[in-house]
Amino acid sequence: MPLSFWIKRFVTVFLGAFAVLFVVGNLKGSAFATAALESALWAGIAATIFIATRIYRSRRGQHCELCRDTPQMQKGEACPVKKPESSP
Repeated sequence: MPLSFWIKRFVTVFLGAFAVLFVVGNLKGSAFATAALESALWAGIAATIFIATRIYRSRRGQHCELCRDTPQMQKGEACPVKKPESSP
């Protein structure tokens, strides 16, 4: 996958985690600057771990249908991961 795909994914995860952590920090009564700094730090750590595991699993051929992280899935084609067939 192109690097731009992973950068977009990182930014999306970072911003989502930052927003949640910042709101929680403010609700706890932390100062604005402290809440922003801690939220940015933990959002960066969480996004890095998430992206690193997604890249690792993607290279091993384990794709996530929810993330739609393969070119075939982005085009709407069938998922390359075999699903267990249910017996009647």
